[in-house]
Amino acid sequence: MRRRQAQHCAADAKAKARGRGRAARRGSRSSIVDMVAMAGASVYPSMEELDRKVVIEFMHLLEKSKQLFNGLRDLPQHGHKQWQSYFGRTFDIYTKLWKFQQQHRLILDTKYGLKRWQIGEIASKIGQLYYHYYLRTSETNYLNEAYSFYAAIRGRQYYSRAAKENRPDLMVKKLRYYARFIVVCLLLKRMKLVRELVMELDKQIVDYTSTYEPDDQLEWSLVLEEIKSFIKADAIVNVIHADANTVILSHRLGPLTTPPCEKTPMMNLVLQEIIIIGNCNDQVKFSELTMDMFRMLQTLEREPQDEFNHIYDSSPAPGRSSFDKYSMPGKMGHENGEGQLLGRPSRRENPHKYLLYKPTFSQIIMFLSSGFKELPINGAMLLYLSADGCFSSAKHATDYGYDLGGVQTSCKKEDMIHTKKSLQLKEMHCMYPGDLYPFTRKPFFVIVDSDNSFAFQNIPQYFNQPLVILMSPQELPLKFQVSALIIAYCIPDHHHNGSLFTLFLHSPLTAFCYICGITTIPIHQWERCQSFIDRFVTEASRLFSHCRIDPAYIQFFGDDFLRVLLLRYVFCDVVLHLHRSFKGSMLRPRCQPPLPEGDLLDHPSLTHLVFDLAAHLEVRDHFMTTSTGND
Repeated sequence: MRRRQAQHCAADAKAKARGRGRAARRGSRSSIVDMVAMAGASVYPSMEELDRKVVIEFMHLLEKSKQLFNGLRDLPQHGHKQWQSYFGRTFDIYTKLWKFQQQHRLILDTKYGLKRWQIGEIASKIGQLYYHYYLRTSETNYLNEAYSFYAAIRGRQYYSRAAKENRPDLMVKKLRYYARFIVVCLLLKRMKLVRELVMELDKQIVDYTSTYEPDDQLEWSLVLEEIKSFIKADAIVNVIHADANTVILSHRLGPLTTPPCEKTPMMNLVLQEIIIIGNCNDQVKFSELTMDMFRMLQTLEREPQDEFNHIYDSSPAPGRSSFDKYSMPGKMGHENGEGQLLGRPSRRENPHKYLLYKPTFSQIIMFLSSGFKELPINGAMLLYLSADGCFSSAKHATDYGYDLGGVQTSCKKEDMIHTKKSLQLKEMHCMYPGDLYPFTRKPFFVIVDSDNSFAFQNIPQYFNQPLVILMSPQELPLKFQVSALIIAYCIPDHHHNGSLFTLFLHSPLTAFCYICGITTIPIHQWERCQSFIDRFVTEASRLFSHCRIDPAYIQFFGDDFLRVLLLRYVFCDVVLHLHRSFKGSMLRPRCQPPLPEGDLLDHPSLTHLVFDLAAHLEVRDHFMTTSTGND
């Protein structure tokens, strides 16, 4: 009995022990779970914490991008390497900012209060970066990238609610965006879109001025008038389809428009640096581009490559990085062993150029010096001067470098106080031929389009380097001054809509139609006439290579751009010589060294092609009956 009681007690004790063990194990498990939960709370941040970090990172990227963008204005405008790394850093930060706001749009919308106009402002800054990079590199592919971002802003209507914010500064940003987009579209010859944008800008200006009555109301009205005048002046000859719609033609250099050439070892120069100067006071302009500058910069660029001709269908297209290797200058900071930037062709498509609108004398000298310094071996520099004449009062020239005057330069207001008229002193604010002498130490190609262009025909070759000077006619026949008067709303300046000489260098057929009174031409007839121009250029190129000519021309002739300019100059000279209205030496262009007349400028094959072109357009009566100038 006692034994059984003892066994029962032992069994109860074991059962209680097992129960306590199970309870202990359960307690241990729960404490571990609690510890893991507590640890998880410290390892994994809350959703609020994650959202806060996203907002902080976005604000950091936004502030950093603004600082870098504002610093761009402090970069030197000349030289190549001084600014490139800074541009790269700026593009890099905008790459991160753009992708970051795409990836975290929902969080930024709810926690930061990101608005569509703020996204548009980021896209607009990227568009500006690409445009300024185009200006600094002359690569038209970056112009296409700028267009892509500006088009995305319009397509996704990022600024559509700007008027509802009741902020005049935001409306000004919207107006500036329109003005910048119009400039890019003008350069890309997207004229249909330009006209749409002008109409939209007109409406936006009306809304802005009627709502806020701002102090800059007149300024924006002037901007709008400038754009409209510029578009009208550019359409000096309209090429139309059969349905009467205007055909938009590009005049950049392409494979089909590059003149043929029989290359020789002497043709060893390549155009590397270009300075384009516009300083005609009454010439139509928009955004610091006169009509002459606008035409010449296109003449000195190649058509963009097909692989770069893309358009973003969103901001940018989903699945496509907005900054890939070829379009993202920020990615160009890595160089190979030869110093060439990776991700881009080793040979630059276009010569590097500076665009100077109404520069001072010191600015011209500074940019000329920079271009001179950057010239590599076998590199050539081109100076294009479109400016009003600065005339000398000297009766007899003893120093051809300064006694014949030159072309005007701009001046600061404080400089005007010290300017006095004197027969003994030279005009301070003038670019004289003698000012160019130091730059003839290297191959130098000069184009002067001015009513005092002939002042530059006596620049000597002190350093035995190739030097060519093309000079516009100094006068126009009265009938063209009158017609320009009507077109230009009675402004008494035949240069208002752009110079005839520059028009010949830009689009020879347009200039030919203009001097023959043709303002509208069907596309099929234009293409037929263009074949006459192509035959003329081919024949002139053959004559150029085989006639006795100054060696400087042969050395420049190997470069595609310079060859185009020289052959179009020949066309201009031959046409004006044969035209009845252009009688007299002041009405014809000149060049230095002189081109041979019998073997080139008066060659029968060239004059016959001009007569054939005139006959096809039914304007033969505008020209002499024979190439000898007899009626």
